[in-house]
Amino acid sequence: MEFTIDQIAAMLGGQVQGKSTEKISMLAKIQDAKPGQLSFLSNPKYEQFIYTTQASAVIVKKDFVPKKEITTALILVDDPYVSFTVLLEEYHKLISFQKHGVEEPSFVGKDVQIGKGIYRGAFSYIGNHANIGNNVKIYPHVYIGDNVVIGDNTIIHSGVKIYSDTRIGSNCVIHAGTVIGSDGFGFAPQADGSYKTIPQLGNVVIGDDVAIGANTVIDCATLFGDSTVINKGVKLDNLIQIAHNVEIGKNTVIAAQSGVSGSSKVGENCMIAGQVGIAGHLVIANKTSIGAQAGVSKSISEEGQRLIGYPVLDIREYFKSYAIFKKLPEINSRLADLEKKLGNN
Repeated sequence: MEFTIDQIAAMLGGQVQGKSTEKISMLAKIQDAKPGQLSFLSNPKYEQFIYTTQASAVIVKKDFVPKKEITTALILVDDPYVSFTVLLEEYHKLISFQKHGVEEPSFVGKDVQIGKGIYRGAFSYIGNHANIGNNVKIYPHVYIGDNVVIGDNTIIHSGVKIYSDTRIGSNCVIHAGTVIGSDGFGFAPQADGSYKTIPQLGNVVIGDDVAIGANTVIDCATLFGDSTVINKGVKLDNLIQIAHNVEIGKNTVIAAQSGVSGSSKVGENCMIAGQVGIAGHLVIANKTSIGAQAGVSKSISEEGQRLIGYPVLDIREYFKSYAIFKKLPEINSRLADLEKKLGNN
């Protein structure tokens, strides 16, 4: 698919310097780009490449002033990085939404509502009374249970399993191997030392514009009428565990191998790094940042904190403590020497 430099500039609300009628068919890094490709310059470290690049056009900041002659066309914008990201998103949409129609064999249950522009891959399964929106893409080997609702323009990649009664919003992307709506980890200890399974009867509700990475698991709520909730704009990485009755606030991002235990509520616009563990029945305030491998065992009530460690501490306090911790062997050795001297006296 090709666009002229003029068309791309119009899409970004930018201005063109240089030839504006050349066609662009691909995006590329500035140091590797070739004719017919588009790149961007955001980091000053890469400015050297704008004088040698073969790209047909480069997106630059409006106030960019070249130090040498430039042969490529320039698209002047407020923020080159954001503009290039917009193009990547649009390009991804074009690729993702190319597929249409139904591949066989596939199965659709009773009383299912399916919108326009649908794609259903081979060996996909849709249960009874499901409601699938317009332009939804369901890749091969996807399982969608009874009464599931999926909003418009959502992409369900191969091998995803969506249990009954799950509700998924519009413009979501769910990557391969993810399981949504599986049983929460609920077992009641018995007098004989065994465990009795507690039925998990709730569902999962996912808002619009949510992205879920590969092999992530989101458990359903325990009681009928309750939900595990992933709110609008949340981004979950690969290999994340979200337990029953958890709620993740709007626009929160969570990196790989993190886990949120049952009934905890994570606020809006939080940033949670990889391998973070959050205990059950906690509340995490909005705009909290939690560093990698941290352990959260108590609720966080103050907004905007930056935390790290186990148990978590304010990041400044953590590094002050760590500076002392690193010196413990030296301090111990000096203490031993002091005790020896005192003993000799």
